Amino acid sequence: MKIYDFDKETDRRGSGAFKTDALKKIYGREDLIPLWVADMDFETPDFITEALHKRMEHPVFGYTVMPEEYWPTVSKWIAERHGWQTECEWMTFIPGIVKGIGMAINALLEKDDKVIIQPPVYHPFRLVPQKNGREVVFNPLREMPDGHYEMDFENLETVCDDRCRMLILSNPHNPGGIVWPRETLEKLASFCHNRGIIVISDEIHCDMALFGNKHIPFASVSPEAAQCSITFGAPSKTFNIAGIVSSYAIVPDPALRERFFKWIEASELGAPHLFAPIATMAAFSQGEDWRQQMLRYLEGNIEFIEDFCAREMPQIKPLRPQASFLVWLDCRSLNLSHEALNDLFTNKAGLALNDGEMFNPGGEGFMRLNVGTQRSILNRAMQQLLRAVRT
Repeated sequence: MKIYDFDKETDRRGSGAFKTDALKKIYGREDLIPLWVADMDFETPDFITEALHKRMEHPVFGYTVMPEEYWPTVSKWIAERHGWQTECEWMTFIPGIVKGIGMAINALLEKDDKVIIQPPVYHPFRLVPQKNGREVVFNPLREMPDGHYEMDFENLETVCDDRCRMLILSNPHNPGGIVWPRETLEKLASFCHNRGIIVISDEIHCDMALFGNKHIPFASVSPEAAQCSITFGAPSKTFNIAGIVSSYAIVPDPALRERFFKWIEASELGAPHLFAPIATMAAFSQGEDWRQQMLRYLEGNIEFIEDFCAREMPQIKPLRPQASFLVWLDCRSLNLSHEALNDLFTNKAGLALNDGEMFNPGGEGFMRLNVGTQRSILNRAMQQLLRAVRT
């Protein structure tokens, strides 16, 4: 088995990487350690770049057909990792998951329909419905004494009215890193199915479960879940290929599938670009060893952050993620305003993180830290933050 080197630093500045090359525009300065945008600093695995290089040896990049093995490869990966038996006819390419949310809203909702989200949660869950003219209904997660979150079904009953027609689920949850338990997903499926609510389950972090946790696909938990849901997935987070748009939608229910796929096909939005199938098939057919080594490295990074904060900065409490490379930092014990907290991290510590208020109600006093980078970089970042906190 090949051993991969995740300690190798790669300078991404000047490559067009949003994480580095947008610092000036977003934060007003370029000298920050970038720990914000949700991609990793690890080199894209060699089996993916080799597959792309092989295709690029051919001198013509014209129109292409969908490879016959594309959807069987995706289906096999999902079955082997998550125990969900999917059919190829349930699947279609989509040009990105955030775009897929917008597509589903416009294809499936009326203008006065409402969309439920459960904050703190990935901010496009709010922005995309609002920018498409739909009202967003908040059902905030319930924070537990240990810092983790649960869904608040009592409040969901209260805020849900007969115009609520869609719920966007983050599964696993971003930024909390929650792998939702089966009983929670079953209860949500029953609630939404009985009320005619379509669940959009964003499962882009599904292949990154950590510390012995196991992802459960929403649509797999019950017949009701399969009938009322659209699942979005992609290899992009796991294999660090976000720049190669390779997302897909899975819709088990025939009636819902016909409505959604017909809308996609009408605008030819279901045809992947040349490199998406190549990268996806390489990732899902050759990527298990790399994935396992990457996840163990991430676990080490998370433990490093936990130990550092407990030892040097107990005012900052990391919430251990059950999945993904995003760590939700509880900074409320610093007793800083939103502006002062951002100033501490950006101007005093020289770090670029996502501030918690971006993730809607419940994010106040938090920061989201991307640990998908080399441990040497994390060490420098924590030392800079420690000096800032102490002064």
